[in-house]
Amino acid sequence: MQRPFERLAAQMQDLLGDGGILKKVIQPGEGPLIPRDASVSVNLSGYLEYCDDPFETTNKLKHPRMMKLGRDVTLWGLEVGLLTMKKGELAHYLFKPKYAYGDMGCPPLIPSSATVFYEVHVIDFLDSAKVDEFFAMSPEEQNDVPLAALLDVVNTQRFFGNRCFRQSRYEDAKDRYKQGVTLLENREVLREEEKRSVEAALVGILLNLSLTYFRLERPTTSLKYGQRVLEMDPNNTKALYRCGQAYLELEDHEKAADFLTKAQIKMPFNKDINNLLLKLQESYSKCLEKEKEMCSKMFANLKMSRH
Repeated sequence: MQRPFERLAAQMQDLLGDGGILKKVIQPGEGPLIPRDASVSVNLSGYLEYCDDPFETTNKLKHPRMMKLGRDVTLWGLEVGLLTMKKGELAHYLFKPKYAYGDMGCPPLIPSSATVFYEVHVIDFLDSAKVDEFFAMSPEEQNDVPLAALLDVVNTQRFFGNRCFRQSRYEDAKDRYKQGVTLLENREVLREEEKRSVEAALVGILLNLSLTYFRLERPTTSLKYGQRVLEMDPNNTKALYRCGQAYLELEDHEKAADFLTKAQIKMPFNKDINNLLLKLQESYSKCLEKEKEMCSKMFANLKMSRH
């Protein structure tokens, strides 16, 4: 009678021709194959033969982290397999010891010379080769590349940051955004057209930083980045809103009202702005009530002391 892995192997494709990496596509993906220098987000589970419970799984994670090929993926077979996959693809793999944990295994979970089964689902990937190449350059070399290449790198960092932000990994998002800001600020531009392109990219990423610091409960820093946008674009509605949001958190009701009213004039029907103005009104009313209560207690204490 065939063993479980033998039955699986009979239905799988031999990727390298030596039987070491076998693959079966369960759900096809879309778009191009994952490139060699990509950062990949996957859900995966690894199993030993005759074991129902995985010795490794990311399925319990709400947002699996991005893994850089050639650095973060430690299984040779998995790295080879990922390069044959597309976004959204679900596949099963059998890895012989040579392409998995070798003759030694990985005690106590993986015995010696073990063939392992993996279920792999590609959630997303990002080709970060250009970013890697750019950061390997000296500052002088970075400044000599075409502006379009720099903006591509910044957009990639912003994309990474946005992904981290959506996963509530605000510290990681902040680091990606700040790298983008540094690259833009270090760029020496002379032509007016280039200055406008750099400034437009800078405005977008500074707004992201302002929101990220607000989510990190650091309203003073959030305010700083919002104000930097307003220095470049005084009529930027998002920046006015971010500054108002930060001032409200800091309980500076007068300045919050100033910024939010300016934002509302530009976008009178914006739900977020109007809701924050209502919140400001409620916060101001509560603050007045507290002041009244404090004054009442103070006068009551004065009366008692006179008696």
